[in-house]
Amino acid sequence: MLRDSLLAKLDIEHPLILAPMAGGASTPELVAAVSNAGGLGSFGAAYLPPDQVWDAIRRIRALTDKPFNVNLFAGGEDRDRRVDPAPMLAVLAEIHETLGLAPPVLPPFPPTRFSEALEAVLEARPAVFSFTFGIPDHQALARLKARGILIVGTATTVEEAKVLANQGVDAIVAQGEEAGAHRGTFMGPFEAAMVPVLDLVRGIRATVSVPVIAAGGLMAGHDITTAIACGASAVSLGTAFLPCPECGTPGAHKQALLTAVGDTTVITRAFSGRPARGLTNTFITRLQGKEDMILPFPLQNQLTRTMRAAAAQQGNFEFLSLWAGRGVARARALPAGELVKRLLAEMQQTNRLTIRTS
Repeated sequence: MLRDSLLAKLDIEHPLILAPMAGGASTPELVAAVSNAGGLGSFGAAYLPPDQVWDAIRRIRALTDKPFNVNLFAGGEDRDRRVDPAPMLAVLAEIHETLGLAPPVLPPFPPTRFSEALEAVLEARPAVFSFTFGIPDHQALARLKARGILIVGTATTVEEAKVLANQGVDAIVAQGEEAGAHRGTFMGPFEAAMVPVLDLVRGIRATVSVPVIAAGGLMAGHDITTAIACGASAVSLGTAFLPCPECGTPGAHKQALLTAVGDTTVITRAFSGRPARGLTNTFITRLQGKEDMILPFPLQNQLTRTMRAAAAQQGNFEFLSLWAGRGVARARALPAGELVKRLLAEMQQTNRLTIRTS
């Protein structure tokens, strides 16, 4: 079975994968806790220079001897789009004053770090390498395979999955529209790639023979069991692990997740310049209808960094990127290892109930 073959390839006990969350949420402690519990921990290294990627991998290996995954952005930059920065700087100047910050200054366009970071991954040789926002070139994929590193790509449509399969990836993350944080779309507009996760899993499984990992709004054992019944070999959970004490998410972000009532998430480009799902707040609403002033990714991300860091330090929800999936209202504050155990117990209970009622 594909499910069994993927778990065997990954060398993990349970079909549970920690979603790679770049920007500080991923910590070595969180990655190791999930791997030590029998899942696959994932480290989001996209924004880090190579030396910090190496340091994170060393720290993870000091905490676990189990397999883990390192993730990078394989594209997504929009260097060709030109936007007058003055309107955005004016909006941020008002917010900076509110937060007690100096006026914002337009930073240089951030350097592309994929190639250098990939060299660190190749040298460190984690069990798994995953990517999103695009596809590495043939040479990069060949070098990863030559090092015995399993390769996992992200698709938001069946068409993207076909391309990934043709490039020889070992598994495909099916990122449903419910998923929190950045959309991984790399073919066509993201609006055309807002496919519910279970529909996407079924569509990919019917089209390619590569194992599929379901991602998007999965928060409890019942969700996992359902995704596997639809053809997923494993599941990837991000929002579910954000409140964990091992997670590097700011305290204000965790509090917002745990106090969310219902699904108040939206897709926005406000914070980074790239479509991402998170809880709505003042900064998002202030830019609604003014999307043309948002700078391209990752320049917008760089420009709003000071605002977001200050908001996190001050416990201010309104100017912080509160990334979250549609299932946010079911988030639980548990240590990562305990959360894995709870999810597995819920899966077993769901399976028992299914057997009884069948």
